[in-house]
Amino acid sequence: MTEASFNWAGFWSAMASNLSNQSRNVLSKKFMVKKEDSLDNITLFSIITIMSFFLLAPAAIFMEGIKFTPAFIETAGMNVKQIYTRSLIAALCFHAYQQVSYMILQRVSPVTHSVGNCVKRVVVIVTSVLFFRTPVSPINSFGTGIALAGVFLYSRVKRIKPKPKTA
Repeated sequence: MTEASFNWAGFWSAMASNLSNQSRNVLSKKFMVKKEDSLDNITLFSIITIMSFFLLAPAAIFMEGIKFTPAFIETAGMNVKQIYTRSLIAALCFHAYQQVSYMILQRVSPVTHSVGNCVKRVVVIVTSVLFFRTPVSPINSFGTGIALAGVFLYSRVKRIKPKPKTA
């Protein structure tokens, strides 16, 4: 909250994103149960991706409009081929990331998946701090420490908890 670039709309958008992402994981896991009529991770991911496209494409076109056209990009002084190439590479990388995420979700519980996502975020933050040499305030270090402590405690509790016996 003390950062110069902090704003409440961004904060609540991030919280809504976290909530929707975790809800998606829990609901997706319910569809991946081991039954004959259940969906595998690739089919489920494909269905969600197609539904998302149809839901969000009209909103993107309405909000961004002509900003996707080559003429607009050129008038903004940008290289059209470079923008489209980088956009395609980013889209393919994000698609691969999401596909791997669903493959992992099929093998673990939604809570374990969320903890792994937390570890991924901490690794990205620490890597970007080291790579870009971003100064880190004590409160940022404290927050990263809390995230790592939570992951550590979760892994310890997970090992202690006895496995239920199947009859």
